[in-house]
Amino acid sequence: MNEQDFHHYTLDGEWIVLAGKTDEANDRLSLRVAAADDWWFHVKGMPGSHVILRHRQDGAPDKSILRAAASIAAWHSKARNGGTTAVSMTRARHVSKPSGAKAGTVMIRKETVLLVKPGLPEPPHE
Repeated sequence: MNEQDFHHYTLDGEWIVLAGKTDEANDRLSLRVAAADDWWFHVKGMPGSHVILRHRQDGAPDKSILRAAASIAAWHSKARNGGTTAVSMTRARHVSKPSGAKAGTVMIRKETVLLVKPGLPEPPHE
């Protein structure tokens, strides 16, 4: 994995979020890098980055963490300058690539849609 292919974020000091920078990076992130239990996000109905929230063995993210990851997905999309945006969320195990599809194209199952405003997490305060 080339670390430069992804934007990296930390939520609440402990949750890792990765966002693809190109269609090829999106494929790699969604289909190779993501673990089955990671959460996967993508803005609904328009181009944007695939975003992964890493699963942690010590607990599940609360709604505010899931919404923050969805906001990152909205930020890294054509919806960045819009208002409230629909973002699809599912577990990475439910993301697959249709045969012969171009880079960055996936199919998802068992989605939940979150309505969020595009945004990035605040940098940590020293």
